[in-house]
Formats: sequence, structure tokens, C-alpha cells
Amino acid sequence: MKKFNVITNAFSKMAFTLLSTALCLYFAHAALLGPSGITRRAEVLEENAKAKAHRDERAAELAKQENLVRRLSSESLDADLADERIRDVLGYMRSDEVEFRMPD
Repeated sequence: MKKFNVITNAFSKMAFTLLSTALCLYFAHAALLGPSGITRRAEVLEENAKAKAHRDERAAELAKQENLVRRLSSESLDADLADERIRDVLGYMRSDEVEFRMPD
């Protein structure tokens, strides 16, 4: 009977150790590779940085467009800008100008 208790005691210690190790490994895996683990956090931070850069590009583009609209408004018409836009959009040019077209 004493030998049986020693075997049972040793088996229970080994089972506890294995279970504890398996549980620790599971939590370590979840902490590193899980849906809210360290690698996912790095991915989210990278996506966030890309989104901020995209937002800043769009804000700069918006500011540029607002500046053009403001300069072309009837309250403060910029003659040089209006002349440039008319030439680009409508293809107008003055009679004393020469245009050179380069092949694409």
C-alpha cells in the first residue's frame, strides 16, 4: 500500500508539473501570437502609422485645393493663376507665343 501511495504521489506531481508547463506555454503563445498579442499590436501600430501618413497627404492635398479655389474666387481673383488655368484647360495661347509639343 505504501508503494502505491508513493507511485500515486509521484504521478500526481508529474501530472501537475506537465499541466502547469502546458498552461504556461499556452498563455505564452497567446500573449505573443494571439488576437491581442504582441505581434498583432505591432501590426496595428504599423497600420496606424500608414493611416496617419495617408491622412496627412490628403490634408496637404486639401489645403492645396482650397488655396486654388480661394485664389480663383471672384473676391480675390489671381490673374496669373486664371491665365494659367485657361491655358491648361482650354488650350488657349496668345498670338505672339510659340508652342513646342514634345512627344510622350
